[in-house]
Amino acid sequence: MAKDPICGMFVEEGSHALTATLHGTRYFFCSETCLTQFQAPEKALTRLKQLVLVGTVLTVPITALTYLPLIPSKDINNLVMFLLSVPVQFVVGFRFYRGSYDALRSRIGNMDLLIALGTSAAWAYSSIVTFFPAFFPSSGTYFETSGIIITLILTGNLLERLTKQRASESVRKLLELQPTMATVIRDGGEVDIPIEDVRVDDLFVVRPGERVPIDGVVAEGSSALDESMITGESLPCDKSVGDEVIGSTINKTGLLKVRATKVGQDTVLSQIVKLVEEAQVGKAPLQRLADRVSAYFVPSVILIATASSLLWYFVGRIGLAYSLLAFVSVIIIACPCALGLATPAALLVGAGKGAESGILIKGGENLEEAHKVDTIVFDKTGTLTKGEPSVTDIVPLSGKSAKTILHFAGSAEIGSEHPLAQAVVREAWKLQSDPSSPSGFEALPGLGIRAEVDDRRVLLGNAVLMRKFSVPVESYSEQLEPLQNNGKTAVFLAVDGEPWAILGLADTLKETSVSAIRILKSMGLNVIMLTGDNERTAEAIASSLNLDQVIANVRPDEKEKVIENLQAQGRRVAMVGDGINDAPALAKADLGIAIGSGTDVAKETGGIILIKDDLRDVVKALQLSKATVRKIKENLLWAFLYNIALIPIAAGVLVPFLGPGIYNVLPLLAGAAMAFSSVTVVSNSLLLRRFTPKL
Repeated sequence: MAKDPICGMFVEEGSHALTATLHGTRYFFCSETCLTQFQAPEKALTRLKQLVLVGTVLTVPITALTYLPLIPSKDINNLVMFLLSVPVQFVVGFRFYRGSYDALRSRIGNMDLLIALGTSAAWAYSSIVTFFPAFFPSSGTYFETSGIIITLILTGNLLERLTKQRASESVRKLLELQPTMATVIRDGGEVDIPIEDVRVDDLFVVRPGERVPIDGVVAEGSSALDESMITGESLPCDKSVGDEVIGSTINKTGLLKVRATKVGQDTVLSQIVKLVEEAQVGKAPLQRLADRVSAYFVPSVILIATASSLLWYFVGRIGLAYSLLAFVSVIIIACPCALGLATPAALLVGAGKGAESGILIKGGENLEEAHKVDTIVFDKTGTLTKGEPSVTDIVPLSGKSAKTILHFAGSAEIGSEHPLAQAVVREAWKLQSDPSSPSGFEALPGLGIRAEVDDRRVLLGNAVLMRKFSVPVESYSEQLEPLQNNGKTAVFLAVDGEPWAILGLADTLKETSVSAIRILKSMGLNVIMLTGDNERTAEAIASSLNLDQVIANVRPDEKEKVIENLQAQGRRVAMVGDGINDAPALAKADLGIAIGSGTDVAKETGGIILIKDDLRDVVKALQLSKATVRKIKENLLWAFLYNIALIPIAAGVLVPFLGPGIYNVLPLLAGAAMAFSSVTVVSNSLLLRRFTPKL
């Protein structure tokens, strides 16, 4: 048995099955509706909007004519309702007939079959009453019942589909990151050509501030590249001759000449796009509770309707008209109108409550998965941490004050665009050390910088830089090691050839990370950190958070595989991330939670978006999702209970006491039950507004 990637229903993999293939994977579908949505989602969504509009425009006057005496003649009134109901029943509601056919062909019962049976029975009965009023003892019609059921359920489908619409945009957002042109060196000159025309071994130029067009190897020059979108590494990566560069990463400082090694679909970004597409399509959405119940409910209803009709005709001898009315009444009352409201009503209130707290929930399947999550995986950079380096330590080596140290360090770096330099300058301003403009500034790639500040020679960089200019730093290993062991970048400051200080820089934790992790662990969740950063830095962050597990040095495609391995162990995994490198993992996880301050791609791929940069909202999102799922299940229970309670009455349990005339009031009884059950479902959903997270 395969699972439909659109609705989650199980489908037999026989020769008669509806199938489609994407990226070499074959998918099975329960109906033409799901297949069409898979192959042409935009077209299917536009069609659904049109059907809901037509259904609403026609159902409103049908309902008005049913309960308001707008047309004095009952016969003309019924005829007008009949004419209005035909397109609702057979055009707007056609998908239910098609779904019923597919369900019967697959030998399963689903909501389509129940809706088609119920609305068809209501419409057929009402049509007979309209054209042959003497056939049935009652002159009441059910045109509005079938119209409302069809329109409401399609409206619920539309609301759910609209929340998913942006999922497909994540791939477009990824592709937009790639430059469209590349500056290639040909025949001794520079030529701008579309990246589609770049060939392997072509030499291209990347200037400071530009994105690398495609993957390659540095052939000439040196620079620092921002690769955080791919690797998650918060610090820029120094690149020189022979180093690999990745397409769409940003060149920060120097001019590079790069030889192309991967083009077209072989680039890292293209592979990420493919991973996101496959993960989104392959993930099974919510297997609707209504469909699961319908698998048993539909045959039971048909059996009860048939049995009651035959029993009253052959045993009760109440006549053909009343016996048929018993069959029709059971089928009509068994079709739960409130079911159309059960899920969208709770989703609407839950989504509204989440929005008040800065939490956007995209679709019912995300709520269902949040309810089941037992493992939560966090990205590090920009999710648990701030995503930018800060000065964490100032270790004096010559008795100078922190303010004096930062005055010279900040002044030397004030003209640099390097993220580490900017962190030093920010700290200098923070301590009011008033950095001044340097003279003779020179950046030394891979080493650091040198400059003159207040007529004094300043060096700021690693130990190799110090040795290059004969500054003695070998005796400071005792001060250096603790910083390096904690995953920090250690930078020496020397003034006039004398070592003054060691500065420790690192990406620091967000203020809410510790409390959020503590609450999640108290909820019984297994918490893991998954990062492209190096192991030493990752372990340093993890130890301060008391995490259950740390997985470091992981690239985007490997992140997705880690999630897949966790799922293979039987875990229900939520992934929390903010970067492009997290997109495949967000799509692959059972639940993707994107930080709103992150990239558009992460937000489009995530099923839940946290608008605020507060990790405690992860806790709120999980608790709100569980509360909303609980309301949906309560609503579904109410919807079915009302109908189950009325089925015995429709089957004729009161006939021995009140006579066959009881069927004369069944239209009123069905209408009242429909209204009351709908009010109950909406009222129960509104209770979600009282939800308060436990922090």
